[in-house]
Amino acid sequence: MENEKRMPYIWESLISLLALVVSISVAIVKYDAAPHVPMLMGTIVACLMAYRIGYKWDDIEQGMIDGITQSLQAVIILCIIGVLVGVWILSGVVPTMIYYGLKILSPEIFLVASVIICAITSIGTGSSWGTVGTVGIALMGIGEGLGMPMPIVAGAILSGSYFGDKMSPLSDTTNLAPAMAGADLYDHIKHMVYTTGVSFALVLVIETFLGFMYGGGSIESMGAVNELMQGLSSQFNINLLLLLPPIVVIILASQKVPSIPAITTGAIIGAIMGIFMQGVDFGQILSAAYGGYVGDTGVSTLDNLLTNGGITNMLYAVSLIIMAMMYGGVMESTNQLKVIVDKLLEKAQNDGSLIALTILSAIGMNVILSDQYMSIVVTGRTYDQAYKERGLKPKNLSRALEDSGTLTGALVPWNTCGAYMASTLGMATIVYAPFAFFNWITPIVSVIYGYFGITIEHFDEESEGNEEIEENILVDQEGKVETAVDVD
Repeated sequence: MENEKRMPYIWESLISLLALVVSISVAIVKYDAAPHVPMLMGTIVACLMAYRIGYKWDDIEQGMIDGITQSLQAVIILCIIGVLVGVWILSGVVPTMIYYGLKILSPEIFLVASVIICAITSIGTGSSWGTVGTVGIALMGIGEGLGMPMPIVAGAILSGSYFGDKMSPLSDTTNLAPAMAGADLYDHIKHMVYTTGVSFALVLVIETFLGFMYGGGSIESMGAVNELMQGLSSQFNINLLLLLPPIVVIILASQKVPSIPAITTGAIIGAIMGIFMQGVDFGQILSAAYGGYVGDTGVSTLDNLLTNGGITNMLYAVSLIIMAMMYGGVMESTNQLKVIVDKLLEKAQNDGSLIALTILSAIGMNVILSDQYMSIVVTGRTYDQAYKERGLKPKNLSRALEDSGTLTGALVPWNTCGAYMASTLGMATIVYAPFAFFNWITPIVSVIYGYFGITIEHFDEESEGNEEIEENILVDQEGKVETAVDVD
């Protein structure tokens, strides 16, 4: 006899959550294994709990499919960036960026300059992924040549890239967060300046200090730098014209051309320039686009750096995203996630605790649902009414969503962002995460602002408050989700 569908008990939802956390923790910590199969194990437990509370298999399966569908844009972008990186290395675009970077940047200013360069690029493009996949790869090569510790270099690249992504009106998450909270886009961006500005200033101070700390070995590293530059010039035709593809991508993004056609255009231009500038043929382009470029300069450090890109290099991240979104789809569609969050809301006794809970929940969603978009959407939908009831302006919620949901996905190995960054930078998430200062300092600053009431804005009780609260209450949640999906 079929069970009648009901809301899950809290202990049922927690079993599904603990199954995921325990299986992944044991796999990574004890066996140093990939998280894919443990993620599937967590999904199996979540499915069993969904069946127990009355859901049919068709409903459960549809939840998984819906979850995967949410991540398809990320999967497409991953594959295209794999193509772009492989083609850009083969055509000499990335080697040219590395070559001139080695000539211009000194070790002492390299880290802070990397943060600023990535921040500017990401503001212009609205994409942390695009920035890391293009400028970030070049900066990794320059840092290697300058003898800088690679995890620290990766952290600087991520800090700058996510600052720009978070503050750019072209960014999908910057549009998604206010859409979920019912806030105006530019009010949202202005409100983020208070927390983001403090965090970014702290990051610049830290990176300046680290730059001078590790830049002391610049004399010793000059021999290695010269060796890298000679290896690049002997293997590739280095020419300033090869900077055209990344410039085109940045221009297209600044003109609000969507990421997929913009990145694809950059890859096509890179391929054309490779034919004329490097003398490669179409078969070599196809090989690099699919299997990546394999370095053969004779300099081991340079070969390790240039062996990158291709669709196959992204398949680890793609398969992980699919597994993760299966779990997240089941948890959301069967209300197991909602029960946990509703229980947490009982602990929010004041504005500070509500904002802290919002931030912790968004971080938790990045861990459980494995996608920053899902983190923003689910957390925004969950806490929207609580903010209205306290008379808090929507931009308080949208800022909390961005300060946490946007930034912390890159710190979770099985999150779409963490998987992408690890694949692109060639470094495990857990290795670079401690040095991605901006990504974990900002949520802390935001919690402090919440508890001390710094820049936390309320509606005026008798005037604009009642009007705007009533207007916001009329906004249908499903409509909000549709807006978010359109933006994404």
